[in-house]
Amino acid sequence: MSVPLRLRARLGADAPAVNPEPVTVTVARVVRPDQRAAFERWAEDLLALAAAFPGNLGTSLLHPGPDSSEYHLVYRFIDDESLAAWERSPERRTALARAETMVDDVRYARVAGLESFFTRLPEAGPRWRLTVLTIVAVLAITSVLQQFVMPHLMSWPLEARLLLSACVVVVLLGNVVMPVLTRLFARWLRPSRN
Repeated sequence: MSVPLRLRARLGADAPAVNPEPVTVTVARVVRPDQRAAFERWAEDLLALAAAFPGNLGTSLLHPGPDSSEYHLVYRFIDDESLAAWERSPERRTALARAETMVDDVRYARVAGLESFFTRLPEAGPRWRLTVLTIVAVLAITSVLQQFVMPHLMSWPLEARLLLSACVVVVLLGNVVMPVLTRLFARWLRPSRN
């Protein structure tokens, strides 16, 4: 006899693994034409709530193109636990109830870790800009490593130094440098098309 899924979740069996990496969620909403202004006010309020939530790394609202009414709300959280706390929050639940009459369709997409930096979001700006920003970040990290750390490790085998360098670059890129840079350069990465 199988244990019902809900009961198994309450007992802690098959609990989803907590992802310690940053998580990005994109929620696409097709807004009714007569509700666009109200929806934009609602979206700004919701994103402000999310931005103030513990573990939030940034939010943004991507406006539709000229022949579309599909908006994208983007949330970035430090880990799955912070995202789950936001998604279970009464503030979010109350806000979502207010939007039900404004939208016809909702789609949810989630990416985690480095994948979130190399997955193109809907209505994103030119891909070359993210590439340039990533190159600058890798150059900065490797320059600091080469000037200040590697001279002290010359007795290590080449493979060990390369492995250390790769590990430091990937960890800093995904968890520290790119979250900061993408927030600082958000307008440059996704310029408005007015």
